[in-house]
Amino acid sequence: MPYVKRMVCLANSYKAPDGRCIAGREMLGDRFSGWIRPVSARETAEVSFWECRYENQTIPKLLDIIDVRLVRPEPRHHQTENHIIAAGLWTKAGELPWKRLEELLDHPASLWINSDSTSAGAHDRMSQSEAASVNHSLMLIRPERFCVVVGRNDQTGRKSFRGDFSYNRTHHNLSVTDPIVRDAFGSKEEGRYPLTDVYLCVSLTEPYEHDCKCYKLVAAVLSERPLG
Repeated sequence: MPYVKRMVCLANSYKAPDGRCIAGREMLGDRFSGWIRPVSARETAEVSFWECRYENQTIPKLLDIIDVRLVRPEPRHHQTENHIIAAGLWTKAGELPWKRLEELLDHPASLWINSDSTSAGAHDRMSQSEAASVNHSLMLIRPERFCVVVGRNDQTGRKSFRGDFSYNRTHHNLSVTDPIVRDAFGSKEEGRYPLTDVYLCVSLTEPYEHDCKCYKLVAAVLSERPLG
């Protein structure tokens, strides 16, 4: 039997092959509850633009309060927050005031397990067995410093977008999948672009087929001011 959950959108990021990963915190009246990630029933789990649109054909933006029809919980590995979506339009019920975002902060001692790094990143992945020891895949944090690093992917030659920051005195450099960031910095030259007073929604992926590693991503950069 389908059910409806109300959530505040804290991420609407790129998700392969051709969709979005939308996530946020459940709202129970005026209170906040756990994380929710609406997913499709496809193996790749991405939500298409047609599956997450409002009646006016737009899609959720950060801090939208959304009513989403769901079919069942569908935890996969450490992604315990997943719920399969039901068919039908989503409903925008309002917008969360910026000043309330502080209430949604998580305060972990670390961003999961800081054991491994890619050649381009810092503390940006972990093994599948390590990820199996954690029971959540989403966090909202406030970094101690943050900058967008615009670079170039050595393998594809395309522009890359990474978030470089410290959290609890640990350096991180993670790939950014936030389309707002990519649009805002897509025309800029390669370099480092500091941003202040931002919140980050960080996400832990399922194991990738090519290396069985789970990657930490910056799924959203939340700022009261326009980025770029």
